[in-house]
Amino acid sequence: MSEKQRYFIELAYDGTDFHGWQVQPNAVTVQEVLNDALYTVLRQPIETIGCGRTDTGVHARDFFLHFDVGSTVNSQWSMDKQAIGPGPSTIDLIKTANSLNAILPNTIAIKRIIPVDAEAHARFDATSRSYEYHVHFNKDPFKINHSWQLRDKPDIALMNAAARIIMEHTDFSCFSKSNTQTYTNNCKITRAEWVYSKHCLVFHITADRFLRNMVRAIVGTLMQVGRKEIQPEDVRAIIESKNRSNAGTSVPACGLYLTEVKYPYL
Repeated sequence: MSEKQRYFIELAYDGTDFHGWQVQPNAVTVQEVLNDALYTVLRQPIETIGCGRTDTGVHARDFFLHFDVGSTVNSQWSMDKQAIGPGPSTIDLIKTANSLNAILPNTIAIKRIIPVDAEAHARFDATSRSYEYHVHFNKDPFKINHSWQLRDKPDIALMNAAARIIMEHTDFSCFSKSNTQTYTNNCKITRAEWVYSKHCLVFHITADRFLRNMVRAIVGTLMQVGRKEIQPEDVRAIIESKNRSNAGTSVPACGLYLTEVKYPYL
């Protein structure tokens, strides 16, 4: 069995043209494009594990994945992919990052490659994740696919009052996409706040973990509060119901950004 070295990659991507992070059939994803680039540069099969998954159209300013580099190539994979030889178990970090950036599309950027312990895990070792959701109110061609345009400004004070109520809870079943096969719907939220800046609204949220579709469902529910369709206290009953149908509609993916992922050893 060959010795392997594990690496983290920190990257950013514009999710507009991708069907999310995770490889899936008949759709172009960030993971698929990156895996192909890694194969081209390292000349061996690479399996990447991301810090999470993002949906179609969602962006990431900060995303981590891990992969292993070994000294031999799996023979079946080599036959299928026509690998041209074994790759090294250690790599030149700067040269590899530059080589990947040279062949990746402009919508994906490698920030750095980091050697880590063999047991380090991009998904399970993350201690917190932060997202932003962007909203704007005036037509702006530079914000197409990167922010959600609204006509009327919601009441920020009411939305922040509701956001504080959300932070009092841990079971967010009401904000989760159904049939996600997660072991728990509990999350610890440490920040949930709307900030008005430069004629735009940005929702900041940080937690130890997130459920699928959770942030977009929270934003949709808070928008109901901001439009005075429901009261902040109604959010408490929605959360306690644990019923997705009681929460607001998921807002468009274009305004959502993964902005920070933290690890105890980075």
